[in-house]
Amino acid sequence: MKRLGKFLNLTNSDRHLLINTFILLGLIKIGLWLLPFQRLLQLLSTISQTSLKSQEIQRTDLGKIVGAVNVSSRYIPGGVKCLARALTTQVLMTRYGYSPELRIGVAKKEGGKLEAHAWVESQGQVVMGYLRELSSFTPLPSLEGVERL
Repeated sequence: MKRLGKFLNLTNSDRHLLINTFILLGLIKIGLWLLPFQRLLQLLSTISQTSLKSQEIQRTDLGKIVGAVNVSSRYIPGGVKCLARALTTQVLMTRYGYSPELRIGVAKKEGGKLEAHAWVESQGQVVMGYLRELSSFTPLPSLEGVERL
């Protein structure tokens, strides 16, 4: 009941952002499971471009976008991985006029196990997906040539 009260006390725009983020994050999670990655990127690019053309978007504070992704992540059944969180953040940032950069990196861990991580940067700063050991991940080439969101 306390969570519902917090939700109802949000401004209309913050409530709208949170609901849209929750839906988008869930759809991206499903899309990562069902679609080839390049096809998902194309769809997300279309979603981002459509929203920019179809309405006047007011610039939303970056902290609110990141907060909405973090809160929504806690309520998605089965949890969400870093890639779904990063893609959601990238789409929302693009919708609200930011220029995010999706980064995917790999690192060799104990026993030679390869591990991957996704994060989003804006103006050289990590805004989603920060890890203490982020510097151990070697970023893969940018996906900009594949399909920019």
